Amino acid sequence: MAAKDLVKFVAKRAITILIVIIIAAYLTILIANMGGYVDEIMKSEIILSVTTRFQNDPAFKNYPQELRDKLINETIMVEFKRIGLDQPFIIRSFIYLKNGLTLDLGRALFLTSDSGSRMVKNIILERVPQTIMLFTTATLINFFLSLFIGLYLSRHHGSFLDKLFIAGAPTSVIPGWFYGIFLIIIFAAYFNVLPYGGYIDVPPPTTQLDYTLSVLKHMILPLASWIISAFFLGAYSNRTFFLIFSTEDYVEAARAKGVPPRQIETKYILRPSLPPIVTSLALGLVNSWSGAMITETVFNWRGLGLLTYAAISATDTPVIIGVTIIYAYLLGATVLLLDIIYGFIDPRIKMGRTS
Repeated sequence: MAAKDLVKFVAKRAITILIVIIIAAYLTILIANMGGYVDEIMKSEIILSVTTRFQNDPAFKNYPQELRDKLINETIMVEFKRIGLDQPFIIRSFIYLKNGLTLDLGRALFLTSDSGSRMVKNIILERVPQTIMLFTTATLINFFLSLFIGLYLSRHHGSFLDKLFIAGAPTSVIPGWFYGIFLIIIFAAYFNVLPYGGYIDVPPPTTQLDYTLSVLKHMILPLASWIISAFFLGAYSNRTFFLIFSTEDYVEAARAKGVPPRQIETKYILRPSLPPIVTSLALGLVNSWSGAMITETVFNWRGLGLLTYAAISATDTPVIIGVTIIYAYLLGATVLLLDIIYGFIDPRIKMGRTS
């Protein structure tokens, strides 16, 4: 494929993805603000707070009611202007959109970082390492387990182990947090060998080695819950996928020519299946970076999932928008990168003609 076609294709896909991100970001702003209803709630809270402060402050007790009302109204308007509530919601929504797309995420309304910062960027960056540590690790373990076990099962189609994974596949319908509850009951409550949740012991260990071991100890149960949840279905899906490719005409022709089984598996089965495998890994990784709201809540794991839950509970619009836009950018970049990679790992795909 010519370089000109590649540039044209990448530009077209990038524009399309950017448009989708803009639409998704604006819808998030509308939903997070409930069409402006959240702003009305904030206005009511500001009015109540300012009015109560003036009425209860002894310094204003002797002020005439007219003067006191004037001061209250002026203070309310100053607060409205400071937050931007003096403008119609439709105008503010596009300001939010511009700030979000340029990653000018602003300040949180209620939430703070562990260091006390109200900047949305700092709040999010503080939670990212913990989410990546847990869920990206779980995603990678699940991916490689399902890949190698799926290959093994496809070689031993019809065996007892193959039938066991077929029978166990429906168990993956149960989410990881549900398994996590049982793991907590067994290993934390009954045997008391692992912590109920959290990220680190309290008080935190003083040495680097003890700190690392403490984090790893707290990771065991949430990590196991995700691995158990996806274990059977992931292996079964890959096994079925490899079996489908093994029945292709070119594979049968290779067998007829006497090509060794290992070479057939790697060259004629595994290589043509790379595009969906790479897609599964890439999208799984991006999805893992957003955390898992219920799992993090069950284990009190302070990642992006728990942050999103806290932001929704507190109706902290800037944090909700910030998390959503960052995830949208990551997902869009991943999809664009996958489109480019497909042209190199699968010669059947003509990127220059891809819509």
